[in-house]
Formats: sequence, C-alpha cells, structure tokens
Amino acid sequence: MEKLTFGWEEWVSLPDLGLPAIKAKVDTGARTSALHAHDIEVFGPAKTPKVRFNVHPVSGRDDISITCSAPLVDRREVTSSNGEAEQRFVISSELHVGGQNWPIEITLTNRASMNSRMLLGRQALSDHISISPTERHLQPELSYEDYHSASLKKGAPKRALRIAVLSREDNYSTRRLVEVGEARGHVVEVIDTTRCYMAINTMAPEVHYDGKRLPRYDAVIPRIGASITPYGTAVIRQFEAIGTYCVNGSAGITASRDKLHAHQVLATKRIGMPSTAFAASPKDTSNLMALVGTAPLIVKLLESTQGKGVVLAETKKAAESVIDAFRGLKANFLVQDFVKEAAGEDIRCLVIAGKVVAAMKRTGAEGDFRSNLHRGGSAKVVRITKQERDTAVRAARAFGLGKAGVDLLRATAGPKVLEVNSSPGFEGIEKATGKDIVGKLYDEIETRVRPQPARKRRS
Repeated sequence: MEKLTFGWEEWVSLPDLGLPAIKAKVDTGARTSALHAHDIEVFGPAKTPKVRFNVHPVSGRDDISITCSAPLVDRREVTSSNGEAEQRFVISSELHVGGQNWPIEITLTNRASMNSRMLLGRQALSDHISISPTERHLQPELSYEDYHSASLKKGAPKRALRIAVLSREDNYSTRRLVEVGEARGHVVEVIDTTRCYMAINTMAPEVHYDGKRLPRYDAVIPRIGASITPYGTAVIRQFEAIGTYCVNGSAGITASRDKLHAHQVLATKRIGMPSTAFAASPKDTSNLMALVGTAPLIVKLLESTQGKGVVLAETKKAAESVIDAFRGLKANFLVQDFVKEAAGEDIRCLVIAGKVVAAMKRTGAEGDFRSNLHRGGSAKVVRITKQERDTAVRAARAFGLGKAGVDLLRATAGPKVLEVNSSPGFEGIEKATGKDIVGKLYDEIETRVRPQPARKRRS
C-alpha cells in the first residue's frame, strides 16, 4: 500500500455510512477516532445489535442531516482531552482517503461545539501514514456539493432500517414481511395496532405502545384490518405527523375501505368500473335498481371484505328482498351491475410504487360468482394487457397507495375496477406467480428512505 502523508486536517469519506465528504482533524493524542452524531439509538436483537444516528457533516449546516446505521461493535468509556469521561458507542466503518481504504473503529459523540465533525485517532492512522502537523489538506480535496447532488441518494448504502409492521395477525403476509426484512439486515417489529396510543400535541407528537414511547422507525408497513379501520388510520396519521414514511397513507386506506367513497374516487378519475348506485331511503329501491340496469345485480355492503357481504341477486324480486334485508339491518350498501362476461373470474394486480409487479387470475369455487381465495377460489398466473396494467396503476395512484391489490373484471367495454385493496395478502399471488413480491416492496422502502439531497441555501 502506498504511503500517505496527512496534515493536521484532511478530507475523508465514509461511504458505508453514506458520508461522501467530511473534514477530519488528525489527533495522534487520541486513541480512537470520533464522529459527530446525535439522536443515537440502539436497535435490533441483543446478540447482533445495531446503532442508528444522525450526522450533520458540514459545520454550521444543521439543515444537512444524514441518517446512518451500522453494527454496534462495543460500548466503552472514553476520556476527552479536557479530562471528562463519557460512555460511547463504537462502530466499524471503511475510511476512504486518497484512493485507498481501510477499516477503522469510530466512537459516536456530540461534537457540535467542535469545528471538525470528525477526529482521526492513532488506531485509524496505520503504519503507511506519516503526519505533517504544520500542514493541512495534503490529500485530495472533496466537496460538500455531494450533499446537494441527486447522486447522493442513488449511491447511498443500503443501511439497516428499523421497520414497523402494523398487524394484529400472525399470518403468511406478516411472517413474510418479517423474514424478508430480516434477511436483508433490517430490524422488523410487528406492532398490534389496537395496543398503540397517542400523545397528540403541536410540538412533539408521539406513539406509545405497552407503556413506552415507540422509537423512531424508518418506515411503517400498515396491515390494518377492516374492523379497526378508523383507529388504525388514526395511528397511521400519528406516524405521518412524526414524519415517518408510511407505505400506505391514512387517507388512501380510509377512502379505499369505504366502497361508496372508493367508487366516487374512481369515477372522478374516469377509471372504468361497474355501474354503481347508492341511496339511503327505502322509497328509492326501484329507482336505485333502474340506475344500474336489469337483473342480475350485485348488492354489496360498503365495508365488505374477502367476499363477505356481497350478494348476487338473479332477479328483480330477489334484489328487492336482499335490499330490504340489508335495510332492516340498518346496513349501508350499494348496488352494482353484474358483469356477466367475467364469468366468475377476476384479475388481481399487485401494484407497488406505481408498477404492476405481479398479476393472477382468480376463479370462484364451483357455483360461486365470487372469486376470493378466502372463499375457496383458485388462482393462476396471467398475462395482462397494457390497458389492464394502466388501469391498475391509475387506480392505485388515485388513492395514493404505495402498495395495493387492484381487482379487475374483464368486460367487453374494457377492464372494470371492482376494488382497490390497501392491505392485499401476499400468499396467493406469490404462490401463483412464483415472484418475491415482498422483496419488491422492500426495494421500494430502501429507495424511499435513502438520504435526500440537501437543498442549497439562497445566497
């Protein structure tokens, strides 16, 4: 390795931490290197803990903040030059200088009062480095402009993330979210939505769980059951208020869960769907049916899920009976045209980040017009048309959902959206298509939570 000469201050890079340029003071009197860090937080399993922290790499520029994470190597007592002892977390990272790189240990501490955001101690100065204490910047100069560049986000390391899955069920989808996330080095915690409670205030909104304030998460993956939609979306709103990235936002979940609201959104965006009608008064039953068309008709509860609360009325008289029964239960429902040519089949398109990543055809069980897999339906991979793909993407975008299951009917007039599901299951579509859908979801999460280039100050 070529011998390098350092002055008392040099430009260095810590690419493992997403820090492309930082000035470091060389101090041979210190044993271990130190990095300015704040909001330091340990997370992950006790056997392999990780530490997450924020760095202001540019002195005097608190608007430039980089979130870093690294495996925790040690925690040790460090005595500063003024004689004060402090317990510090220790991490390991690659140091890049002058075209060379080598691993060093770094302690994390608050250096806000220091001009240099990093200190290089004796352990980091290997045998091939000589020191010229009266000079500075003997190695190639780097630029803080990297923190204003889009390349920062593109080239940022895939750091370990802390992710919350809001779910009350130990099912295939929840287990897959945990398994795939942990396989990628992330820490994934399943949170029972109903056990969350909130401190709502203007200065420091918080989410609490089992008597403790929840930590800062890099991302939240909501899997909110239909029965707790109002409370579940309130919890998501709280995470949104904190500034946490939520794969699906509260507004999109709320709109998609209410069938009437959802169809109004689809209609506003001119997205194809079966003719739909809604009325509150029992006097309007005949007119309500006439707006949709002739029998057979579909009568559907507004908050139906997995095919429950969806009835096919073969005749006008049967439709009137079902409507009367629902009204007797004081249930809210809508009436839809029955798309005969679909023949008990629909297409489930899984949309992630504005792209259809998988599609399957679902066929209802013998004698059942509903194709839901929960009701005994079967599924197989299917090739969709460009029009069907575009329709699915537009439907997910209409609700602002980063992850959605869009159900389409193949009608003579083109694809018609039956439903936009904000908490689609992964089991059926992964088994039918053989694709790692959860992995594609994590690809998007990792992209979204990378460091954002800082905005330049106006001079």
